[in-house]
Amino acid sequence: MNKFITSLLTIACAALPLAPEASAATGDSISYIPKVHGTLRGRFEVATRHGDYRFQLRNARVSLAGNIAPAIDYFLQADFCDRGSIKFLDGWVRMKITDGVAIQAGQFRMPFGVDPFRGPHTYFFANRSFLGNQVCNYRAVGGKISYAVPSIPLTVEAGVFNPGKIGDHTPWNSSLAYAAKATYTIHNVKLSAGMMSISPDSVRSNLIYGCLSWSAGRWIVEGEYMYKHYTHSRHVPAHAYNIFADYHMPIKAGFFNRLSFQGRFDGMTSHSSCRRSDSGHLMTDHPRRNRITVGSTISYIRTKNMFLDLRVNYEKYFYSSHATVNPDSDDKAVVELVLRF
Repeated sequence: MNKFITSLLTIACAALPLAPEASAATGDSISYIPKVHGTLRGRFEVATRHGDYRFQLRNARVSLAGNIAPAIDYFLQADFCDRGSIKFLDGWVRMKITDGVAIQAGQFRMPFGVDPFRGPHTYFFANRSFLGNQVCNYRAVGGKISYAVPSIPLTVEAGVFNPGKIGDHTPWNSSLAYAAKATYTIHNVKLSAGMMSISPDSVRSNLIYGCLSWSAGRWIVEGEYMYKHYTHSRHVPAHAYNIFADYHMPIKAGFFNRLSFQGRFDGMTSHSSCRRSDSGHLMTDHPRRNRITVGSTISYIRTKNMFLDLRVNYEKYFYSSHATVNPDSDDKAVVELVLRF
């Protein structure tokens, strides 16, 4: 891991001063010089009911991407500080077979869901939705094929993956994990649906989802639903949902040039470790919960990949019973700075 981090930083530092010249000479489509991007998220949190505080460097993420041929591209990504931990996230190569068809191999997110695919620089809120964080948050090692249908605005993706943890690629497996999704766009409406089958331990779980997104002018509204079922009734099935709206407008306030407001309602039923005891009583480590999040973001936006967000969120949690929760799963206020470069 240390050698990888050293190599990634060396390439990034070497590429930065050379990238503009290479881009002018070879264009953006083909170059041996990688495109380097980073995301930094520093935050301050207040657990409003517990009275506790903390600072975090939530992300210090760096990525390298590029096209070395018209039909070949790659992507590498690592988080040098994910709440104090170093994590290698993505590493894949993709090859275009023919118009609209490509194959991809390596380590990456399984093709399932919409909110789970958002990265730290594309979040609308300081903290991810329950369905994107706790119900479906899977990177895996495997292969994927994607097809963009030329005659209609439809993209289909399907992949096969190792079922185990991404930190160890050596075990042989008697079963595999699968995922597939389809995305259809019509005017300013996007429809997405898919399925996933995973077996991270001795119990296989199957998931389905559906998502509807609408964007027009300054508005973005989205709703997503997931259902998680465990084979042989080993655990209790789970439901998760996420509905949010974002409104943004241009402003002139110092160097800031955009102001936006966000609202979200999300929730989930008891899941993951949910099971029934021998006597038939429900056992769970993750109680049913709902949450309302409101917030505002003031931004300086220079380009799509060069901006600064100052975000303020308040999260209010609702539990179906008198659950014992820690500050991570309870009411909180969050103030964070997000730099994308």
